[in-house]
Amino acid sequence: MTAAQSLDEDFLALADPYRRELLAHCYRMMGSLHDAEDQMQETFIRAWRGYGGYKQQSSLRTWLYRIATNTCLTALQSRSMRPLPSGLGAPDSDPTAELVQRHEVPWLEPIPDSVYDDASDPANIVTSRESVRLAFIAALQHLPPRQRAVLVLRDVLQWKASEVAAALDSTTPAVNSLLQRARAQLELAMPTTDTLVEPESPEERALLERYVTAFENYDVEAIVEIFTKEAVWEMPPFDGWYLGGENIGRLISNNCPAQRAGDMRLLPSWANGQPAFGLYMRGEDGVHRPFQLHVLDVTAGGVAHVVCFFDLDLFEKFGLPQTPPT
Repeated sequence: MTAAQSLDEDFLALADPYRRELLAHCYRMMGSLHDAEDQMQETFIRAWRGYGGYKQQSSLRTWLYRIATNTCLTALQSRSMRPLPSGLGAPDSDPTAELVQRHEVPWLEPIPDSVYDDASDPANIVTSRESVRLAFIAALQHLPPRQRAVLVLRDVLQWKASEVAAALDSTTPAVNSLLQRARAQLELAMPTTDTLVEPESPEERALLERYVTAFENYDVEAIVEIFTKEAVWEMPPFDGWYLGGENIGRLISNNCPAQRAGDMRLLPSWANGQPAFGLYMRGEDGVHRPFQLHVLDVTAGGVAHVVCFFDLDLFEKFGLPQTPPT
């Protein structure tokens, strides 16, 4: 084995355990799984090239995060923010109005729990789930890239201000100023919702069972009853968003292709630390095919937020089949 080969193997053995958390970090910065995967790949390339000069003045983890953060900042120079429809600044929509698609908008994307969760570390799962929730990622998109980086490094990763300053080639006072502005902006951008129920608790399971039953029975009245009074429903690439269970019910009644019980099938998944469902719609040939991916906020009072993603490529990314089992 040559010295170069030994260096390569040493780097991969030491860096690979950080792959999942680095992907989550890149996702927080980019708001897109595809972009996060690209930036993580670029991070590993840059780290591999620089590993020979790594002087161990910081831990390898810190060094990799520094590279990942700056790689994302470089990429964000040529990218627009990734919003959800409710983040575009328009008021909630009329559920009887025509739906408008905006494919030119680089919409926020969900991330499967399976690609960033470390099942061997329960404490890490809790931390990861809280810091990749869709509402938090959507709020981060309203921050300028450097404010976003500072807030993630300080408040998610719990770095010291001096460590963040070193990572961003800045000063501690500058980092503290950026953090203060980022926290203020984040507070304005984050929605206020009831406390979420504990993941996989009996309360959550019961509500999710009602959700599945209501949709699979195409029971609009039951669907309306599942939602809180201030529930939000949105579905990029359509630019509207809808407030309250009654309006959500009207939207579904007016626009859902389903006509009767059995037209929809739901299969469970997890996205952004939240319960999710792949929704399949029955076609004229009787076959159920991918239609939407639902990502839910579940509270003690009901479902408070649903984002429906129409990107059908997500079904493969989430390990969902092309047709549900019979």
